Amino acid sequence: MITVHHLNNSRSQRILWLLEELGLPYEIKKYQRDPKTMLAPPELKAVHPLGKSPVITDGDTVVAESGAIVEYLVECYGNGRLIPAAGTPEKLKYTFFLHFAEGSAMSPLLMKLVFDRIENGPMPFFAKPIARTIARKVKGALVEPNIKSQLDYLESELATRDWFAGSDMTAADIQMSFPLEAAASRAGLGANYPRLSAFLARIHARPAYARALERGGKYDYAR
Repeated sequence: MITVHHLNNSRSQRILWLLEELGLPYEIKKYQRDPKTMLAPPELKAVHPLGKSPVITDGDTVVAESGAIVEYLVECYGNGRLIPAAGTPEKLKYTFFLHFAEGSAMSPLLMKLVFDRIENGPMPFFAKPIARTIARKVKGALVEPNIKSQLDYLESELATRDWFAGSDMTAADIQMSFPLEAAASRAGLGANYPRLSAFLARIHARPAYARALERGGKYDYAR
């Protein structure tokens, strides 16, 4: 039995969605973020030394990192589903977006989250003006232009197709869901990106996505 060690409001939600799309039986062990730090609880380190989610166990096998988990599940249990045929242009796109989601898309979004907290978080009154000025300058000069560049690129990629790897939905779309949901929640992805907004609407309408939400619990990025 596959067990998903599921952290609330995290990347592990898309692993639940993938399992639902594949129709695989699985169990969930739920963990809650620390309400002050928003970090994962120390109990996750008993599953994997990094103490982060997502991580799955499949018998004696432990797999961490979203992309590695997606590849493991599709290769071991997919029977050719949710992955383009080898040697095709679609397979190359699939591989690119499977890695782009974490390798490029999430970095500026995480930086924005950090600097938003610096700008708006509690601190001694004498430090506030300095911290807020630094945070705003970093966001304006580096973080927000990078996010815009990536969203512009992704919007253009969907100009001729509904899914990132081709005409059919693949596991790469599942992997891309989290950075786009995060961007819609806190980084300006809205009506100005109609194709990306339509992509999010399509995935949120899928029955497997709804089943994953029902099993996973509260997920703030599903809007």
